[in-house]
Amino acid sequence: MPQVELRLPAEGAYVSVLRTTTAALAARLDFTLEDIEDLRMAVSEAAAICLECAAEAADLDVVFDLGQDTIGVTVTTTCDAEAEIDEESFAWQVLTTLAREVTATPDGDQLRISLVAGATPLGAAR
Repeated sequence: MPQVELRLPAEGAYVSVLRTTTAALAARLDFTLEDIEDLRMAVSEAAAICLECAAEAADLDVVFDLGQDTIGVTVTTTCDAEAEIDEESFAWQVLTTLAREVTATPDGDQLRISLVAGATPLGAAR
């Protein structure tokens, strides 16, 4: 499975680069426009959750695992303090609604959010 890695400063100004990269990779896998937009929003929310706790001068490390009709995305950052996830937050609710699978792995001052999204088969109704 091909893998693409992206490292960005953990600052909101760079999330647009992440969204653009996400859309380009999904388009290469023939995701529908709606699937691409859902994935872009899910990745944006994962990044927003990471940015909330990101330490000063931290990076967002993003890994895309490209499947035949799926993309796995893992967003990781270093936090100021012990990482926590608020599963009641709006960002988490949006993320878990848009992706097939979502996991959050707080590990000390590291936060890793992984998601899997898939393409709608051609001709299938959503």
